[in-house]
Amino acid sequence: MSTKLRYLTAGESHGQALVAILEGIPSGLRLKREDIDRQLKRRQMGYGRGGRMQIEKDKVQILSGVRRGETIGSPITLLIYNLDWDNWKEVMSVDEPAKESFSSFTRPRPGHADLTGGIKYGFYDLRNVLERASARETAVRVSVGAVCRRLLEEFNISIFSRVIQIGEEKDESSWESAVTNYQIIENSPVRCADPLIEKRMIEIIDRAKENGDTLGGIFEIIVKGLPPGLGSYIQWDLKLDARLAFVIMSIQAVVGVEVGIGFKAASQPGSKVQDEIAYSKEKGFYRLTNRAGGIEGGMSTGEPLILRAAMKPISTLGKPLRSVDIVTKKEVKAGKERSDVCVVPAASVIGEAVVAIEIAKAMREKFGGDSLDEMKRNYSSYLNYLRER
Repeated sequence: MSTKLRYLTAGESHGQALVAILEGIPSGLRLKREDIDRQLKRRQMGYGRGGRMQIEKDKVQILSGVRRGETIGSPITLLIYNLDWDNWKEVMSVDEPAKESFSSFTRPRPGHADLTGGIKYGFYDLRNVLERASARETAVRVSVGAVCRRLLEEFNISIFSRVIQIGEEKDESSWESAVTNYQIIENSPVRCADPLIEKRMIEIIDRAKENGDTLGGIFEIIVKGLPPGLGSYIQWDLKLDARLAFVIMSIQAVVGVEVGIGFKAASQPGSKVQDEIAYSKEKGFYRLTNRAGGIEGGMSTGEPLILRAAMKPISTLGKPLRSVDIVTKKEVKAGKERSDVCVVPAASVIGEAVVAIEIAKAMREKFGGDSLDEMKRNYSSYLNYLRER
C-alpha cells in the first residue's frame, strides 16, 4: 500500500449522497462508525444554522477498507446520504430531462461561485454550479477528517477549535484558557467559552436574521502533541504552514488564515516576535514563547499549533442584493436558496477536520508503515532520537 494519504470527494448538495474515497490509512486502526458520526453531528450544530440542518441527520456508511472494526490498508469508502434528496429527485435526476415547469437558476448571487462557475463551464442553469460549490460538501470532508483524527489519537495528538469572533463581537481570551475550558466551548451554541460574549454573539445573529443579512467571523484551531519536524523547508509545497493554509482556505467562505500571532507580527520588532530557545534534559529543546504558533521554517516545532481563519458572511441573503439575470441580462435581485445566517461555529469543526487530514498526511510521510504497529515503531524510534539529541 502507499503511505501517501490522499482523498477525493464527490456529490452534489441536493443529490442522492456525498462520497469520499480515502487512501493511505495504515492497517490495524480501530475505527467505528460512531467515531465519524460524532464529528458529523458536531458539524451540524451551531447557532445561526438554517432549515437544511432540520432535515439532514448525517450518518456515515463505511463501504470498504474496514473489516470487523479495523482498517485493512485498502481504500476507505465513506458514504453520507442526503435526506433532502427526497424533495429534489426530479430537479436533480441523473437520467430524466428537466420538465418545462422546472425553472433554471439564472440569478447569480454576489460572492458565490454562481456567475464565474457558469461562465467557466458554459452553464445557463447555475444550479449545476451551486450544487457542487455548496458547503454541504464539507460533510463528507468531516467524515474523512474523523478517520484521520482517529489515526492521530493513536499518537496522542489532540485537536481543538473555538470561535473568537462573530461580526464585531470578540473573545480576547487566550488559547490556553480555551483548551482548559473546552467542555464549555463544546456546549456553547456559538463555540465560545465566555458566557457574556456568547450572549452578545447570539444577539447579533438574531439581528442579522431579522434584517435578512448574514454574519462572518474568526475561528481558531489548536493542535497539541505534535512532534517537531513535520513538513519541510526543502521545497515550497512541503512547508507545513503553507499546506495548512491551503486546506483551511479550501473551506467555503474562508478568506484569510494566520499562524501564531499572524498579522500582529508585521507591526512588532523581531525581539517581540521570535521565540527564544531553551533546553532541559526532561523536555529537550523547547521555545520560551509560542508566537510562531508551532511552525518555523515550514516545519512543526513541537509546540502547540495555533491557526486562525477569517470567514466572510455567506452569500445567500434573506434580502438579496442586486444582480443580473445571465439569460435576459436584465437587472434582478440575486437568487435565494434555503440557507444559514451564520456558520462560523460549524466552520470551526470543519477546520478541525481539514487540519486533521493534513497533519495525518504529514505523519504518514514522515513515519510511513503499512500497519499501525509499524508506524508506531517508527514514531517511537524518532522520539528516542529526539531524547538523545
